[in-house]
Amino acid sequence: MMDKTDKGGFKPCREDRVAAKDAVLKVLAYCRANDWAGYDPYDALNSRVFKVLPFLNVRLPRLAFTQAMKRCPFNLRPLLLVPKIQNPKGLALFLTAFLKLAKLGLLDQEEAFVGIMAEKLSDLRSPNTPYWCWGYSFPWQTRTLLVSRGAPNLVCTSFVTNALLDLYEASHEARYLSMAVSAAEYILNELYWTEDNSVACFSYPVPSSRSQVHNANFLGAALLCRVYKHSSERKFLEPALKVARYSAGKQRADGSWHYGGSPTQRWVDNFHTGYNLCALRRIGQEAETGEFNRHISRGFEFYREHFFREDGAPKYFHDRTYPLDVHSVAQSIITLLELKDLDEANITLAHSVFKWAITNLWDERGYFYHQKLGYGTIKIPYMRWGQAWMLLALATLLEDGCDNQLAEASIRTARLQEAVR
Repeated sequence: MMDKTDKGGFKPCREDRVAAKDAVLKVLAYCRANDWAGYDPYDALNSRVFKVLPFLNVRLPRLAFTQAMKRCPFNLRPLLLVPKIQNPKGLALFLTAFLKLAKLGLLDQEEAFVGIMAEKLSDLRSPNTPYWCWGYSFPWQTRTLLVSRGAPNLVCTSFVTNALLDLYEASHEARYLSMAVSAAEYILNELYWTEDNSVACFSYPVPSSRSQVHNANFLGAALLCRVYKHSSERKFLEPALKVARYSAGKQRADGSWHYGGSPTQRWVDNFHTGYNLCALRRIGQEAETGEFNRHISRGFEFYREHFFREDGAPKYFHDRTYPLDVHSVAQSIITLLELKDLDEANITLAHSVFKWAITNLWDERGYFYHQKLGYGTIKIPYMRWGQAWMLLALATLLEDGCDNQLAEASIRTARLQEAVR
């Protein structure tokens, strides 16, 4: 299944690229047929049945109902009248994927796809705020508070704004940069907080929160650095670097990060670790600093060592095998390729992750299953959590293959020119 390279290493074979293209086209068709709307692991509180039973609408029942729906191997949402919905974060992932696929010539009606998605994101902005910002399309209960549907939050706003900046870089339309600057102002003015000159964080999941969630901090910092680079507004840079330094300083001796700073957030998982590493890399690039390189190196060493089985299956948690989750698959592919300069085997491993997913989580009807567990597979095709993330991961995989082919062609041309001389 692998071809030898000139240097004696390996490169992914043609069959992998064909399989990835086939999956892309089928996922696109499936998602388009569903108008980019679907179920979500955390959408239980959208249930119309739940809403008409007020005695359940308090903290503990909301938590229990959400967790039960998330963990159930069967999709009870149609029975409980949970509607399929368009999620701003999912639409943002689709938009970024579209732009990558358009460059590869794999997206028919490119302008229609991109334009429709940008319009949907504009329509789904959070209401009752002067800023451009976004939240999830369902209410969700944390351990301490209820976040209302559409309430803006850092993570959702960061993903949407990055997609709009991708579109700005492709189209040079000033309105997308203007929206991004507004979103950065929301993060800076509403979410940034410090304490005793020793803590610098962004609030998550709501502005009143003083939790210390490291992936949210890194994502927000990376976005502010990117907006700074495009807008030249220095007010975004220093707070971003302060927050990044704070969470970078919370890296553990083994290179990992806990999800957050509270005693109830002491877990280490695949995709949030991937967020941390990719965001730190982008902070370094946009702010033109190498101060986080050692954190990336240590974190990536932990990531490679603890999150992958020998067959390429990406583990959700660092210390147990199951669940094997589609979101971990997608972020693993993205992380491995974004940091491929750190390990020459990353590309091979990214393709191994892809092949594992096609073998174990793929449905020929055009979607990816949710999770593989020790006792079976949860075959629910979540739209944001699964399909949007996988479309972006596949687009990234194909984009990397195209880049490698161009690089190899350039090397061959240089060798021929040298031979002629």
